[in-house]
Amino acid sequence: MSSLVATVKTIKKCDSLHIVEFECNSQTLSMMSLDIDSDIKEKSRVKLVIKPSHVAIAKNFSGDVSYSNILKTTIVSCENGQLLSSVKLKYFDTTLESIITVSSSKRMDLKVGDEVLAFIKASELSIGEILDD
Repeated sequence: MSSLVATVKTIKKCDSLHIVEFECNSQTLSMMSLDIDSDIKEKSRVKLVIKPSHVAIAKNFSGDVSYSNILKTTIVSCENGQLLSSVKLKYFDTTLESIITVSSSKRMDLKVGDEVLAFIKASELSIGEILDD
């Protein structure tokens, strides 16, 4: 699992659906959840978690997408296995991992040092831990 430390900016609720916005490295991230811990409030510091298989990568991207979370990153390692590639991405002082197919990695010609965008759907971001005491 990859993780990011963030601060809760806003919590919006409609019926049982919550949209939570976070501040992380001067960027707003969004999470969609059916239920959140009652201890989570605005200004709470949290650890956000993302499964590596839920991090998509785009290289030389231009255009609009429906992903709520788009992070500018740099590839720090790219290891190709038989079927899957593990791509480590540097986002400020945090390393995120993306698991993609080897064919995608090769088609995109991913290399260490490439600047890429990491896409994370709001439904794939979750709160792993509340960091406030």
